[in-house]
Amino acid sequence: MNDSLMSSEIAEPYAQALMSLAQSDNLSDRFGEDIAGLRQLLRDSEDLRKVLASPLIKADVKKGILRQSLGEQVHPITLNFLLLLVDRGRISFLDSICKQYQVLWRKLKQAVLAEVTSAVELSDAQKDAVRQKVIALLNAREVELETNVDPDLIAGVVIKVGSQVFDTSLRGQLRRIGLRLSGNS
Repeated sequence: MNDSLMSSEIAEPYAQALMSLAQSDNLSDRFGEDIAGLRQLLRDSEDLRKVLASPLIKADVKKGILRQSLGEQVHPITLNFLLLLVDRGRISFLDSICKQYQVLWRKLKQAVLAEVTSAVELSDAQKDAVRQKVIALLNAREVELETNVDPDLIAGVVIKVGSQVFDTSLRGQLRRIGLRLSGNS
């Protein structure tokens, strides 16, 4: 069994359990914020990722690190959920569980995730413009943006929503022109 399939099989039930708990206490938005913050923390801290994934580090040490690094930043139920993952030996799947929770959360909110890659960092006004464009194109109620910078794009943006890709970058335009020219020769 490949790692991503195994990760998905483990992540889904935990994410669904967290969503069920969130809905019963009317905390799905709060947990969504906690989960987004956790994913950012995992992206920013390679040391934390290594500690949580290491089978050599005792569960009590991992719990102490989670309590210390998250403290009052997350809801107590979210923290207890993380401690449960440590107890069950599933904390190494935290990012996969978080991703799956976000999928469930977006579905609940009728929102979509737009992965936006631009040549330079987007301003808040540009992010709002992209968000409005995606809402208009896909008739979504809400759009969550995940932004990346790729200087190779030269200018413009590439927006990916699910399997749809909207490429308005200069690199994409040049590639399309090149394909047209090579097709006419």
